[in-house]
Formats: sequence, structure tokens, C-alpha cells
Amino acid sequence: MQKTSISSDQFLSSNLEPFVVVWLRRDLRIEDNHALYAALSTHKNVLPVFIFDTQILNKLEDTTDKRVQFIHDQLRLLNEKLSEQGSAILVLHGNPVSIFKTLPCKAVYTNSDYEPYAKKRDLEVQITLQKRGIDFFDFKDQVIFEKDEILKKDESPYTIFTPYSKQWKLKLTSTGIHPYETQPHFKNLYPTNPIAIPTMEAIGFEETPSTFPDRKIKLKTIQDYHQHRDYPGIEGTSKLSVHLRFGTVSIRKLVQLAITQNETWLNELIWRDFYHMILWHFPKVEKSFKRQYDKIEWRNGEQDFNKWCEGKTGYPLVDAGMRELNETGFMHNRVRMVTASFLTKHLLIDWRWGEAYFAKKLLDFDLAANNGGWQWAAGCGCDAAPYFRVFNPTLQENKFDPDRVYIKKWIPEIDTPQYPKPIVDHAMARDRALETYKMALTNT
Repeated sequence: MQKTSISSDQFLSSNLEPFVVVWLRRDLRIEDNHALYAALSTHKNVLPVFIFDTQILNKLEDTTDKRVQFIHDQLRLLNEKLSEQGSAILVLHGNPVSIFKTLPCKAVYTNSDYEPYAKKRDLEVQITLQKRGIDFFDFKDQVIFEKDEILKKDESPYTIFTPYSKQWKLKLTSTGIHPYETQPHFKNLYPTNPIAIPTMEAIGFEETPSTFPDRKIKLKTIQDYHQHRDYPGIEGTSKLSVHLRFGTVSIRKLVQLAITQNETWLNELIWRDFYHMILWHFPKVEKSFKRQYDKIEWRNGEQDFNKWCEGKTGYPLVDAGMRELNETGFMHNRVRMVTASFLTKHLLIDWRWGEAYFAKKLLDFDLAANNGGWQWAAGCGCDAAPYFRVFNPTLQENKFDPDRVYIKKWIPEIDTPQYPKPIVDHAMARDRALETYKMALTNT
């Protein structure tokens, strides 16, 4: 017999025994979840809680933002799984600091988030809880190695990927990774009827039915990743990035798989750790990592930028990528590099404009990776492509989409007069970019 759902207000207004909160954020799963494991193996009456953070939601311009829909969908799935265990997830909407001032809890467990806003928010929550005599515990979960776990001999952070990745692999070999087996402890979940999740409308968004990448791991895709990953016209990538971003899959599970199946794919997962480590140590992401690059005199043509956003630059691989992004919230990684290079080098538009646009559109938006990727493309990042490396979009197309499978999918008018002429000449734009960069760097 199906249990009757209660509202979050009904749940909180009942005579509750204080419960232990596991505050979910970027870890929307109950399997192999470090904070959940730590709470369940220590306490009874453990209740997962998710907060639709108004400090974040209020900055989203689009009320049909697919990421909010993705989170909402995952919360519904979590609620169903927890209902099978006689428990639920409590989903709230508001400012987390305000919510934790009154939430009837006796301890809060959560997994670390390394973004500047998250660090500030978590510190404020911790102080708020301490004033109430409530403990706050955080755990490493979304990365394999964090913060100061991998340092140079002089105890400074690595800023070049290759030596970092070597140390990462050595440390993994010596320490290993293991899943956090939560299932044996599900008996310690807080017993309750299902708690209704606020509707999308209740949190200020519209229900937007969308098709999201499957979290199912395609073993053959991973095994062949090194051969197929650069070709956007074939299914050569795992499409797991959105699930990694919101923690609907465990990074530990993926790394264990990568170790046995494909080192190239493993290296991509290490890049993810690398960028999170960089963000932790160098949180001033609004600046170029190499500060002298902030002296570049960007042209910042709004008309050119709008054409880039719309996928109407006249360069097919660039335009196909932007149209894929606008329609689906996804863009193939090879194409991300090409589109970013085109914006910063061909059009001489500040990388921060492109970073902000991707931040609005990408389903898998992650500040560490997005900022790192854009600074890499612009040449100003910690381990960036040299500034004189300017992708030729036509050569990239010929090499990685020779039959135009990807391009024809996203640009149906490609071979008709309706497709625009190139907005800039490649040779001229390349020379202009090199001269502009050179002037900025020689004047420092």
C-alpha cells in the first residue's frame, strides 16, 4: 500500500525529535556517499535534506533552466529510493543560513564544496550551528584528492597538470580508494512518510520536460575513448559530465573503472581534480591566472559576440557547437576548445564573456572546469595552451568531422545561401590576435 505524502511544513510542524541532517548539494545519490555514510554509521534518525538555495536560484535568468529541472528530477528519484527504506528527503527553499537557524537538527553532515560562494556559505552555516550548540562536519566526496593532499616538495600547489597527474597516480596507488557502503546502515534513516517535494513553480521555475544523458556507464565507449573522443559526429564520449557535476554518480566508481579500462579517460577525471585544486588555492577566478594577460586589449564587439552565441559566425564547426549548446545544454569537448579559441583569438573577445555564456547554458556547468577551460583556451590559465596556438576551425573540421556528420546535424542550411559567410578572415584574425597578445605581454 502506497504511503501518503506529507508536506515539508507538516513534517516540520509535527512533534519532531531532533534529527541528524545530511545536507545534499553536489552529491544527489544515497549510494557511496561519504557524508551519508559517516552520519548513518554514527547516528540514528538520519534525514537527507536538500535546499533550493535562493542565493543561487535568484541569479538564474531563465525560468526554464534545464539544470533546475535536472535537480528536481533527481530529487524525485531520491525520494522514491528513500521511501523504499521507510524514509524521505526533506526539500526546502530559501537561504541555507536562515534555514539552519531554526531547523530542528542535532548535527549536520555534508560533503565539501570548493567554490568561493560555497565556502563562504558553509562557513556561515557552521557559525550559525555552533551558536546553537550543533556540530557541523564536512567530508571529501566529489573529488579523489582535495585541497593540500597533493603538493610539490616545497608544499606549494602544482600549477602544471602533467607533474600533478603523476603524483596523483602515485598517491592513488599507495592509498587506494574504496566506496562508502551506505546500504548496510539504511536502518538508521529517519522513519517518515514520503515528504512532498516543492513543485518547480513553487521555487520560481517552470516544469520543463527535458531529455538528459543517461547515467548508465557504457563500457565500450570508455574502452574506445582514446580513439573516438575527438570526433563529435560519433558517440565517443561518456556523457557523464552532468552526473559528475551533480553527484548522481560516484567519482570513486568512475576512477576504479577508468584504472582498468582506459588511461586517457582516467586523465580526464584527473583534470577535474586538478581544476578543483586550482580553484581552492587560487579562488580569484575573475582574474587571469597569469595576471599579465589581463592587459590584453580585447575588441569586445557585441555584434560579433551575439553571432557567436547564436551559431552564425560562418565557421561551421563553431556554429554547430554553439547551436548544440543552445538546444541541449551540452557541447562536445573538442568543439568547446574550438569555439572558445575562436571567441578569444579570432574575435578578440574577453574570455570572461564566453565563460559567463557557458555558465548560463551548460548542463554540466562547474566553475572550476569552466573557468579552467576558458583560461586554457585564452592562453592565460595555469597550464594553458600558449597564446600563439590559434585553432584553425576549418582544419579542425576537416580533421575531426570530415564527413560533416556533426555539422549537418546542427546546421541544416549548411550548403545553402541561407548559411552566413565567415564574419572574419582566419589568416587576418590570427595575425591580429598574435599582435594583440604580443603587445600586451611585452608591455608588462
